[in-house]
Amino acid sequence: MASSADVHVRICEQEIIKYDLEIKALVQDVSECTGPQSELTDLNFKVKEKFNNLRQRIQDLEQMGKEQDKESDKQTLLNKAEGHRKQMLSNQTAWRKANLSCKLSIDKLEKDDLLNSEDMSIRQRKMTKESLAQTSSDITESLMSISRMMAQQVQQSEETMSTLATSSRTVLETHEEFKAMTGTIQLGRKLIIKYNRRELTDKLLIFLALALFLATVLYILKKRLFPFF
Repeated sequence: MASSADVHVRICEQEIIKYDLEIKALVQDVSECTGPQSELTDLNFKVKEKFNNLRQRIQDLEQMGKEQDKESDKQTLLNKAEGHRKQMLSNQTAWRKANLSCKLSIDKLEKDDLLNSEDMSIRQRKMTKESLAQTSSDITESLMSISRMMAQQVQQSEETMSTLATSSRTVLETHEEFKAMTGTIQLGRKLIIKYNRRELTDKLLIFLALALFLATVLYILKKRLFPFF
């Protein structure tokens, strides 16, 4: 083989080995993947890409072998290409097993999550029922408390109305007493005025009687003292 051809062969074999190692590492990642499904999908996409690159380089190596002039060199490269192809198939088998293991693991985890979610849902429903029962009890107690307060307010209102009624009767009675007192005062006033008038009349009568008496006395004295007048 020419030296330039040897260089291309070595580069191709190095790339094949590189892709093989990268595929093995990715298959290991797939085997250890615990989800979610999106992560497994992403890993499988990378594996497929590496397999495509590996398959292409194996085909390149096989083509280089076919182009060799010496039968020995040709057979050597073809054997190497076949060996790499078998290794690639082994990697594909390992990849499928890793995928199966990963999917089983993800399914188990999802089932466990579902069961845990159901258990959580049951606990939440139980807690919700207990919470609703407690809330109902609290509401009932609050309503009873409000009812007691309203009863007390009604009783206080009745007592207040009774007090107001008593006060109203007292005011009415006091008013009636004031009216009676006012009538008495007015009657007394009238009597006083009448009495004052009678007193004035009596004084006038007395004054007139005294005047008449004095006039009579003077007339008698005049007749006795001055009989000729």
